[in-house]
Amino acid sequence: MITVVDSSVANLRSVMNTLRHLSIDAHLASTPADLDHAERIILPGVGAFGAGMTSLRTRGMIDPIREHAARGTPILGVCLGMQLLFERSEEMGDFEGLGLLPGHVVRFPTDGPKVPHVGWNQLEHDGHSALLAGIPTGGYAYFVHSFYVRTAPEAALACTDYGISFPSVVGRGNVFGAQFHPEKSQGVGLRLLTNFAAMHL
Repeated sequence: MITVVDSSVANLRSVMNTLRHLSIDAHLASTPADLDHAERIILPGVGAFGAGMTSLRTRGMIDPIREHAARGTPILGVCLGMQLLFERSEEMGDFEGLGLLPGHVVRFPTDGPKVPHVGWNQLEHDGHSALLAGIPTGGYAYFVHSFYVRTAPEAALACTDYGISFPSVVGRGNVFGAQFHPEKSQGVGLRLLTNFAAMHL
């Protein structure tokens, strides 16, 4: 059973439809009580960091998510949801994140490729993470973002080049994130979601 957090800033239909396509049992959490018995959590998101955190706070989801992380529930953030896992973001100001992973969210350099980063790009990884099992290094995923995470090297499970090398899949302990959209990334995205559903931590 996977519980998908309704943050009101996510394309929930696409995520839920993809999980159903994979025959993964999933339900939506719109209130804190919906997270009470969550076995695995996916935190999706699109849009701005501040709006995402405000929505989670308004819905009373921040403390339950942090409590699940502390007791070892597997958590996967995707796109903005991945960025929300970190300590802070400079997007449109200075905002506090969930603080489940070390690092900060910053904008791509202005002297690099066109921002936002939109389209297919490659994941480079060493094959050691169970979350990336069966995904070849160099596999393509679909991205849409203007900000990226600066984090500790050991938290970066895969990196992608877009003028600079940035962490595109992250993880530490039971908390993971994918900067790309798994639900739009065809085989790579489907495999990552399948791996997350099957992980034993």
